[in-house]
Amino acid sequence: MTAISRSGSGRKGVATLICGALAAGALTAAGVATLAPGEAAASSHREAPLISGTPQFDNTDVYAFVSPDHPDTTTIVANWTPFEEPAGGPNFFPFAEDAQYDLRIDNDGDAREDLLFRYTFKTHVKNKKTFLYNTGAVESLDDPDLNVLQTYDLELFKLKKGKVQHKTKLADDVPVAPSNVGKASMPNYAKLREQAIYKLSNGAKTFAGQADDPFFLDLRVFDLLYGGNLSEVGNDTLKGYNVNSIALQVPNDLIAQSHDQPIVGIWSTTQRENAKGDYKQVSRLGMPLVNEVVNPMKDKDKFNASDPKDDAQFLKNVTNPELPKLIEAIYQIKAPAEPRNDLVDVFLKGVKGLNQPPYVTPSEQLRLNTSIKPAASPKRLGVLDGDNAGFPNGRRLTDDVIDAALQVVEGELLGAKNDLGDAVDKNDKEFEKAFPYVALPTEGSRGPVAKGAGNEVRNQLGDSLQSSGWAGGDTGLIALSAGAGAAGILLIGGGLMWWRRTRGRAY
Repeated sequence: MTAISRSGSGRKGVATLICGALAAGALTAAGVATLAPGEAAASSHREAPLISGTPQFDNTDVYAFVSPDHPDTTTIVANWTPFEEPAGGPNFFPFAEDAQYDLRIDNDGDAREDLLFRYTFKTHVKNKKTFLYNTGAVESLDDPDLNVLQTYDLELFKLKKGKVQHKTKLADDVPVAPSNVGKASMPNYAKLREQAIYKLSNGAKTFAGQADDPFFLDLRVFDLLYGGNLSEVGNDTLKGYNVNSIALQVPNDLIAQSHDQPIVGIWSTTQRENAKGDYKQVSRLGMPLVNEVVNPMKDKDKFNASDPKDDAQFLKNVTNPELPKLIEAIYQIKAPAEPRNDLVDVFLKGVKGLNQPPYVTPSEQLRLNTSIKPAASPKRLGVLDGDNAGFPNGRRLTDDVIDAALQVVEGELLGAKNDLGDAVDKNDKEFEKAFPYVALPTEGSRGPVAKGAGNEVRNQLGDSLQSSGWAGGDTGLIALSAGAGAAGILLIGGGLMWWRRTRGRAY
């Protein structure tokens, strides 16, 4: 098999194809390893049957890294609602009000959370007599033209052996950065994001709002492992899509057990309120792609509702992963011998001497050594390429977890050296240099207008567009109503013409 350069951006031939297939395999194994008793799931887009039907509750990814510009702090980023189409109005993409969005931290390695940061959201609508998300150009989060605004409360729970010992309200009614409707509606979206960053009294920072989906990979692996002939690789499937993001930056000494024990395990969960008013866990994530390609169908919903302390029930999925066998069957690349204890050691316990806690209970979590300083020049393959500040020691936004996990799954740690990958080595957008680090969301108005469409619409609207338009107030709404009316007339007219043409049909 042709080797692929670790630093190169392109991948060709079978290696490239397999890199993708293996990416899934690596993640599968890696994820599986995590499933046993090791690390939590991240990079999870529509990963289980039940959660795929409720995207507001679907946690897509978890990231955790020592903050590059504030190394005395750790930043946790968790994302929800996969595949947000930027132009998906008029309701766009709010956080669910009947959910508890939690970030959980295990700082002693016993597979139970010791700290829990809980986000709960409320929706506020100024004018319920319009369908509009915004009634004019939005210049700030308190702009009266931002018709739909969300706020959230943030609570910190301290636990011992799974029992709550203390609860603290850290923040009340913090505004959420809205969905990025478009350049006309939100001409300076970066300003809106900046206003949504909230500083807590203990030096921590919090943010909630829309962001570009930071996960980069080619998801076409599900079409018979990249088409069955490696013809489907090299495309960032998530390019142009947004997610709802929660980011929290906290002092290292707040989350670490002690100076001598700086390793923490991190995962996120979503609890949904049922008809009785009780909350039930419906999503869980830590390590990338675990529940997507490691767990079989029978375990997917069970894993989403489970706790790390019970991960032994999923151990076989990690020690005997399905993906390497599929790759061998399709591409004749021999799967490593089982049981895959190498995956258990790395993904369920942490790397010994780097991010493995003493007396660790194997479980699926994203493990981070908060004492490792950020790398001046991060390498996308992290620990595999000698960069101990990267994956699987936590997960930075720039870490290529697909390639790294793929290589490990295909036996990198067993002596089967390889440079496999999915030919997607970086995100389509540059990440920010400061908190919350995720890239700004793609706006709904991206791209040029179809040729001639602008003049045609203006002709339909007539003089109504000569008003102050988006200057705010009733005139803006009148122009919008006129536009909606014109569009409605066109739709009705088109429908009538179609109906007249089809009246004589027998179907």
